[in-house]
Order: sequence, then C-alpha cells, then structure tokens
Amino acid sequence: MRIALIGHGKMGRMIETIVRERGHEIVSIIDVDNADDIESSAFRHADVAIEFTTPQTAYENCRRAMAAGVKVVSGSTGWMEAHAGEMERLCREEGKTLFWSSNFSLGVALFRAVNRYAARLMERFPDYDVRMEEVHHIHKLDAPSGTAITLAEDITSCLSRKDGWAKGTFTAPDGTVTPAEADSSDALRIDSIRRGEVAGIHSVVYESQADSITLTHDAHSRQGFALGAVLAAEYTATHEGLLTMDDLFNF
Repeated sequence: MRIALIGHGKMGRMIETIVRERGHEIVSIIDVDNADDIESSAFRHADVAIEFTTPQTAYENCRRAMAAGVKVVSGSTGWMEAHAGEMERLCREEGKTLFWSSNFSLGVALFRAVNRYAARLMERFPDYDVRMEEVHHIHKLDAPSGTAITLAEDITSCLSRKDGWAKGTFTAPDGTVTPAEADSSDALRIDSIRRGEVAGIHSVVYESQADSITLTHDAHSRQGFALGAVLAAEYTATHEGLLTMDDLFNF
C-alpha cells in the first residue's frame, strides 16, 4: 500500500516507522515547510494519506487531500465538530473517503465499549452522578480532548439524565486552574489537566453518597495510537465513505 503522511511530528514519525515495519511504502511526507507538496504527483500517487496535525490546519489538509483524489485517515482533533456536515456531504455526494477518529488506540476502542455498557447500566440507578477527567501532555492544544468528548457523547446517548457535556476545570502546565463553565447537573462535566508528557489518561467516575466507581484508560505511550492509525489506513484502502473506529472494530 502507498501511504502519504501529513504531519511529521512525534506522532507522524512513529506512524512512519510502523508503516515501514508493516511493509508499506511512504510516497510523500507533508509538513509545515512543504505544505504545497500536497498538490504533487507523488502525493496523488498515494492510496491513503494519514493526517495528524493541529486543529487549525486539519480541515484544510483533509480538503486538499480529498481534492487530490486521495483517501484520508485523520486523527487530528478539535476541528471535526465544526465541519462534520461538510465531511459527510463530501463522502456521500462526491465519493470522497475520510476515516476520522478522536483516538485510534485499540485499548480506547475497547474502553468505549465498556463505557457505553456501564452507562446503560447506570441508567437504572439515578443516585449515581457521573463526571469525567482527562490528562494529557503539555503540548496538546485542545481541551477537553477529542477522546473525552467522544466518551462523553457515548455516555449521554445512553444516560437520559445528562443532556450534553460541559467544560470543567482546566489545569494548565504551570498549575493555574481555570474555573469550570456554569455548573449544571444536567451536563456531564469534563475536567482537563495538562501535565508533563502524559500520553493520555481518561477517567469516568460514577459517584453516589454510598460509593464511587471509576473506569480509567491510561495510555503508556503514543505507539498504540500510531498502530491503530495504520490499521485504519489498511482498512480505508479497501472501503469508502465516512468511516470510524466502529467500522474497524465492531464491538
């Protein structure tokens, strides 16, 4: 399989290593210093482009890759909510292909399945309130994380006493704490912490007056995310439309 990489930071370089280990070919690497190479014949020769950049650049990257006739796997977060309708239209009406996920880790896919099951159980027990916390490295730009939002949306789809999610406190790398948005018992609160080089910790806490139950996924490194992105690219090469981890792992 011929793969183009859009974004060549820590994640991009890790993905590059796994791509080569799995016997695929890298035909183009796009980064900030050669962004216009996305128009090149080398890039158009790719079967799939894997895009890991920033919330500010991901939308345009995906648009340009699709315009070049290349299928896209994107793991950039913080942009999809604003452009989901357009991405759905491009895939449905113009035959484009985008595999997007807030998190490509197999462990997180399993965690999402457990999270949905727990929420369905807790629908029967209103004494338990629910909140979330996510911890990431100091370089992460968006908060809450895309994975936290996805987990929260999974919960609120199963738990009728929560009608959405809200930003909780934000703890910056220097320890400064930004207060939560207006508190509402109807919203699932997500607290965010930026600390060190943490790959990603997501916790869902159910709490009553009697006790608490905590579900946690703790990523030890970015390697699981990188491998999942390559598995998604392998899947995307033979599938079309707007794809998600639910297509790749049908739990």
